[in-house]
Amino acid sequence: MVADKENTTIIDGMGEKEMIEARVSQIRKELEISTSDFDKEKLQERLAKLAGGVAVIKVGAATETEMKERKFKIEDALNATRAAVEEGIVPGGGVALLRAIAGLESASVTEKEKTGVHIVRRAIEAPFRQIAANAGKVDVSDIMRDVLEAGGNTGYDFNEMKVTDMVAAGIVDPLKVVRTALENAASIAATFLTTEAVVVDKPEKKDDSGGMGGGMGGMGM
Repeated sequence: MVADKENTTIIDGMGEKEMIEARVSQIRKELEISTSDFDKEKLQERLAKLAGGVAVIKVGAATETEMKERKFKIEDALNATRAAVEEGIVPGGGVALLRAIAGLESASVTEKEKTGVHIVRRAIEAPFRQIAANAGKVDVSDIMRDVLEAGGNTGYDFNEMKVTDMVAAGIVDPLKVVRTALENAASIAATFLTTEAVVVDKPEKKDDSGGMGGGMGGMGM
């Protein structure tokens, strides 16, 4: 048993298996009916400790900046894992959103709504195109067509530069993350459509002229 001012951790407890399973079942039922995000978080923590295991991740680094960066990455991974436990996973690399294109194409819409459908299609293609751009691929039309025709979990691994089964390759995204990202983007877009004015930071133009050459500046002929 390890105890501090905030936590008590019992390792290799002697609780009866039947009682533990009954408690796990009870917590899962409470999760289904709970409407409080705080309560859900605490119930999920109890469920993880009873049904799974407890791990302590210690983050070390040469500098404080490096340690903070590593800590943020670990926290991001933990949050993604929790989201995956809640709603499952989908093929990563932007593939899950590409699969949604089939639903857009089969949707019954009016002529006016076709413009909106086209905009949504461009939006859900954007993550795939951005990943490709990050990997140095400028034109991905052929790759995207191959992925769409293949269907299923097939996607493109831009590390290995090949078409592959994304789930088998371990390239996955939590469904909750993909779903909420799309819902939030749609909500923001709808807000912009009904907004008369928007305040944004205007990016500063970088001076690419470089240093002044030889001679006297400002003395044009």
